[in-house]
Amino acid sequence: MSTQRPFGSVSVAMVTPFHEDGSLDIDSAVALADRLVSQGCDALVLSGTTGESPTTHQPEKDELVREVKAAIAGRAMLVAGAGSNDTAHAVRIAQGSERSGADGLLVVAPYYNRPSQEGVYQHILAVTEATDLPIMLYDIPGRTGVKLELETLQRLAAHPRILAVKDATGDVASGFVKMAATGLAYYSGDDALNYAWLAHGASGVVSVAGHIIAGGLRSLVTHVDAGDLPAARDEARRQRPLIQAIMGGGQGAVMAKEALALMGVLPSATLRLPLVGASASQLAELAQVLRQEGMLS
Repeated sequence: MSTQRPFGSVSVAMVTPFHEDGSLDIDSAVALADRLVSQGCDALVLSGTTGESPTTHQPEKDELVREVKAAIAGRAMLVAGAGSNDTAHAVRIAQGSERSGADGLLVVAPYYNRPSQEGVYQHILAVTEATDLPIMLYDIPGRTGVKLELETLQRLAAHPRILAVKDATGDVASGFVKMAATGLAYYSGDDALNYAWLAHGASGVVSVAGHIIAGGLRSLVTHVDAGDLPAARDEARRQRPLIQAIMGGGQGAVMAKEALALMGVLPSATLRLPLVGASASQLAELAQVLRQEGMLS
């Protein structure tokens, strides 16, 4: 079992709460962060995909980092997303996050413009060199349209501050090879595969479903660390209905916000376009699962 955990072991890619008028709801963000840390998270990711980072602006990102950092007061690592398909923009996001107190950065391959592997490498290197923060790479070709190939990962792994990968490729077999070949700490970025990753030596999870199962994820990691794989499998089995409810149909950020609003954790499930709220049927199905799992009365 790997003990290399530069970004903790249980992290949630946190939603960014908004008021009903679409403005940033810092009070709810702070309360949510405190709740997640109290339930077992030792790291939080702000302004990632689930945090609707494409539709939040630099002053909002910086305020979010400052206020959440103050609220969690060293109880968990604070990782800020620095993703853009414009390298200069990603650099500015990274630098703003560092100034605002982030402990690390999550850096995704440029999306939409589909650069070559050399372009991906140069982009990530530029963002990395823009700050003194440790870096977690984010490999999610289903959203970016470009993979982090093994050779690129090996080149990036040579940098002393590139320490980890959040893998959301869905290709666990390839991921295990990359994990061994690069020496980087690997984190599951796909909730349905958390157990598989952990059982094969991953360092931890960066979860969306963790908004409602953070305590269960902490138990899952604890069981795997203890070598009790039967107990870990049982815990993973218990989590499946909730993971499916959040990640199985609708968009993760949407369903996580809807679940938190149904549970009374967030006052509003407001999103910014182009994301829209869940349909009536999706909400009914979500509420049914939450009730079945004892999260709604």
